[in-house]
Amino acid sequence: MLTVKDLMTTNLFTLNETDTLRMARSLMDLQRIRHIPIVNENRLFIGLITHRDILGATISHLAGIDSVTQGEIDSGIPVGEIMRTGIKTVTGETLLKEAANLLLQHKYGCLPVVNDANELTGILTEADFLKLTISLMEALEQAE
Repeated sequence: MLTVKDLMTTNLFTLNETDTLRMARSLMDLQRIRHIPIVNENRLFIGLITHRDILGATISHLAGIDSVTQGEIDSGIPVGEIMRTGIKTVTGETLLKEAANLLLQHKYGCLPVVNDANELTGILTEADFLKLTISLMEALEQAE
């Protein structure tokens, strides 16, 4: 049986709660990611910030705020103020089917992966499942 550790991403980009919204926005743009786990100094998972959270914290362009001003505002907002807490997590030993059901049933975009000490070890995203699906389809095509 496949488990979360077989598919999760382990090369993670994380922030801590005192990092700014501007840093989160830049990291998402540069790395083309939509979820950033928030960890403390001991790498314990404490929260998550998503692309949607950042959009929600952005002042509408209808207000006439330019990108420079928005960047200045973002520089003064720690991610700890807008991060989500109480996030559902899984372990590397969680069955992949169970994790897929959690993503689907709750409409989560990702599941942070932690060990027994709540240290962040990976993240499992919808994109990971899309990559798996493509691999499986390619394998089926080659078998035909």
